Amino acid sequence: METKKIRNIVLLGHSGSGKTTFAETMLFEAGAIKRRGSIEEENTTSDYPNIEKEKKNSIFTSLMHLNWRGNRINIIDTPGLDDLIGEVISSMKVADTGVMLLNAKSGVEVGTEILWDYTNEYKTPMVFVVNQLDHEKSNFEETLRQAQERFGSNVLPFQYPLDEGNGFNCIVDALRMIMYVFPADGGKPEKQAIPESEIQKAQEMHNALVEAAAENDEKLMEKFFEAGSLTEDELAQGLTKGLVNHDVFPVFCASAKNNMGTGRIMGFLNDIGPSPADTGDALLTDGNTLKCSKEGETTLFIYKTMSEPGVGNLSYFKVMSGRLKAGQELVNAENTTVERFSHIYIANGKVREDQTELLAGDLGVTVKLKNTHTNNTLNIKGLNRKIEPIKFPSPRHRAAVVAPSTNEVEKMAKALHIIHEEDPTLIIEYSKELKQTILHGQGKLHFDIVRHLANKVHHVEFIFERPKIPYRETITKSADEQYRHKKQSGGSGQFAEVHLRIEPYTEGMPDPVGLNVRKTELEELPWGGKLSFLWCIVGGSIDARFSNAIKKGILQKMEAGPLTGSNCRDIRVSIYDGKMHPVDSNDMAFMIASAQAFKNAFLKANPQVLEPIYEVNILCENEVMGDVMSDLNTRRAMILGMDTEGHYQKITAKVPLNEMYEYSSKLRSITQGKAKFERKFLEYTQTPHDVQQRLIRENNQEEVGV
Repeated sequence: METKKIRNIVLLGHSGSGKTTFAETMLFEAGAIKRRGSIEEENTTSDYPNIEKEKKNSIFTSLMHLNWRGNRINIIDTPGLDDLIGEVISSMKVADTGVMLLNAKSGVEVGTEILWDYTNEYKTPMVFVVNQLDHEKSNFEETLRQAQERFGSNVLPFQYPLDEGNGFNCIVDALRMIMYVFPADGGKPEKQAIPESEIQKAQEMHNALVEAAAENDEKLMEKFFEAGSLTEDELAQGLTKGLVNHDVFPVFCASAKNNMGTGRIMGFLNDIGPSPADTGDALLTDGNTLKCSKEGETTLFIYKTMSEPGVGNLSYFKVMSGRLKAGQELVNAENTTVERFSHIYIANGKVREDQTELLAGDLGVTVKLKNTHTNNTLNIKGLNRKIEPIKFPSPRHRAAVVAPSTNEVEKMAKALHIIHEEDPTLIIEYSKELKQTILHGQGKLHFDIVRHLANKVHHVEFIFERPKIPYRETITKSADEQYRHKKQSGGSGQFAEVHLRIEPYTEGMPDPVGLNVRKTELEELPWGGKLSFLWCIVGGSIDARFSNAIKKGILQKMEAGPLTGSNCRDIRVSIYDGKMHPVDSNDMAFMIASAQAFKNAFLKANPQVLEPIYEVNILCENEVMGDVMSDLNTRRAMILGMDTEGHYQKITAKVPLNEMYEYSSKLRSITQGKAKFERKFLEYTQTPHDVQQRLIRENNQEEVGV
């Protein structure tokens, strides 16, 4: 299939907007399937994994295709749930047009606005479809008003319904200036003249579309001023440019469930929607760009990987340049591994058709690539270029994961590693500090899917637990301490005496009073914060060769602080005196002495436990703002500000990480899904006194095995 004849579209929208049904209707209208499936009957083309059938929701992106008037339209159906945003972003990376479905009874929902942010980031041409116009509470005008209010005046209606609601069957098309009247069971409509009562409204819409098309081309603008109109070909040319430039966002009408309006939308995508060659060159990591042309050298980009029972690894890709032939070998630019594409397919859900060749711009799938994963670029041998990778969102949810037995630990780790390679929004961290394996992801549903995949695909069970918090310890005043370590057990013994002062460390602080600083070392600690180590020995009471051992002993104690066993940070230690023995002093003796002196001084220096604080930004509708604020108050949150952002109220707060556990689920529950949030680490601050005392008690109980 030639690049100019390819249309890559991604179906977007809030959960419940009808994307899967819309895709099913498109396939049926084009003759790609003989019978339309339904979500209720669990037989749609795109929702084929068992977990999607169980939950009656799209969980993974699904690739489909159809042939329409000589062109191939590749369709990527995406999930609408916020926890699964990674699936959506990866699809937007390779699509050339987005089709955003709006629920006519609900208007513009929060999920739609989340997706719109990525539309702007990727500069994806966008078509809106107001779906479910057959619903009794459908409100096309209000949905259009909200879309224009939130996404700008470039959102232009190309159609409008004449009789929305239970009796919906007529669409006025202002682009073609005709009316489509559908039979009761949908399908091919009858074309009729627009009623006299609607002519003025339709003509005004048509004129706005012609002006929008002309604005994207100087020659068309001149023609428009001279003739007052444009030919159909000129109109198509101008609208294609308008789509690509984000100057036009068409709005169409549909009832996907009743098969009304879908064919017209496919016709528009086919005739006016941009091909991969029209949407701009792909950005490379070295700052250069890559033209989408079959004449170029072969490069493809993996936008999704997944495991399928009985099949193995599936790799979904876009041919970014050149042509890919079955049996061809390409080199992975990330790891230089050579991969053989024994089979290449085009897909309709789980049904895959063998292809001998795919050209630049096309979407395909292959199986059993051994060392290639999402975000990898593959090239012909001798070529080393990388497509700019997909930028996935930061995690919003964390949980500890535990194997049911020690025998299962290695199996669980292997399964999680494979799942992470398929889903880069899942981050796996083994915390030596917390002694836990921590998963970071988008929400509870995201983790439910991870557990499902581990169980059904990799045959391993595991348990989610509340994760521990990476607290820190520090001091708030200075303290001096000395400690002598002496051990004699026949033969040579151990002897070391260390005198030190500890102080809270701050950038640019003056030298300690009364001490002669001979050497300063500033350690950037692996867990954050600093240790400033000052050697202030005068007169040789301790040989300088022991300074590293003394510092090592202090660092070891800072790795497991005296209060709660947490890492210590932002402390200055000055070594100013001590004693040594010509025979019995050694590195081990000075490590032990310095560690104990540090511990004793730390406990005298008004120690404090610090907790991680996150900045949380929440967007919610005004009607649920009170509930959101009330919930934040129960989480020891400090409200930093409130503002408006478009249609939404924006709340910015500082919240302790310990209070954020399962917050995504709670927020969804109290707002009925009408809110979104993001969080980022802000700082460490002192815990309240009662929290600190509880943490110390718990640590003491752990140490004695209670």
